[in-house]
Amino acid sequence: MALGSMLYLNELKQLQESKNLLAFSAGVDSSALFFLLLESKIVFDIALINYGIREQSIEEERYAIDLGKKYNLKVYTKKAPLFQNNFEKNARDFRYTFFDTLMQENHYDNLITAHQLNDQLEWLLMRLSKGSGASELIGLTSLSKRQEYTLIRPILHHSKEELLNYLKNNNFRYFIDESNYSQKYERNYFRENFSDKLIQKYRKGIQKSFEYMQEDKEILMQGYQEVFHHKELYILKIDHQDIKIRVVDKYLKKLGYLLSSGQRAEIKHSNSIVVAGLWGIEMKNEYIYIAPYITEAMPKRYKEQCRIAKVPSKTRGYLYIEKINPKLLLIGF
Repeated sequence: MALGSMLYLNELKQLQESKNLLAFSAGVDSSALFFLLLESKIVFDIALINYGIREQSIEEERYAIDLGKKYNLKVYTKKAPLFQNNFEKNARDFRYTFFDTLMQENHYDNLITAHQLNDQLEWLLMRLSKGSGASELIGLTSLSKRQEYTLIRPILHHSKEELLNYLKNNNFRYFIDESNYSQKYERNYFRENFSDKLIQKYRKGIQKSFEYMQEDKEILMQGYQEVFHHKELYILKIDHQDIKIRVVDKYLKKLGYLLSSGQRAEIKHSNSIVVAGLWGIEMKNEYIYIAPYITEAMPKRYKEQCRIAKVPSKTRGYLYIEKINPKLLLIGF
């Protein structure tokens, strides 16, 4: 495979013009992406989490440090605590907290991750089994806007087999994480029993289907605009009620939260809810308000300012602790 075809041109352009951090694990996917970025003359640094659950974790961390020295890259590593339960969720939360901190403190523009085609199909199958809508099934996209940076997945359109062949053909080093074969993790179960077998037999068709579905998703997500944004507060104007759930789902994902099917149903039938005790979601006319749900004692004067500005009640606590003037939210009234 020609190297130029491994990374999409629009992603390359954004990476070439920005400061980048690669989420690195020393496994097949991130190792292949590491060398593809080098060959594409992308400037980047790397970050690795050492979960300490395998003997070779120390060797993988040492390999990352050696790569940094060899190619003159900054290397950030962090040792994770031993999670006693719900490893997948806790590990992900810990990982992205680490990445978010690095992005903010070091002013990186893009976080690069090595998600690939198998990951994309695993996601679709897992969400399909839990009752998700069309836009949620395509959970991984090449470019995703986060709060303070862009998350870029440059090899999303290539399978693990293609990446492994690339590493082998170029004699590049990589590690195999044996925990990826343990079916006590849900993702591994879907990988072993469904996604890998499907991609092995129908890779080209699956690649093309995801391209088409991504185009369809972009069409589905039309009909709204972001009219106000401050940190974790978003105000969105929608053209019609049919896209309310899709828009809320998209922005909660941006904030790091994934809706369940039950929560989606609740949002569909209510204009004012609190999701998991964390997020206040309110709808007034054609406007959707999304903010962290905070109960905070406020001065009467500030409450009155919120009332005059018609700020929904579940948004007010966040406005107050962020010292936002409610008049800024006088939108469309």
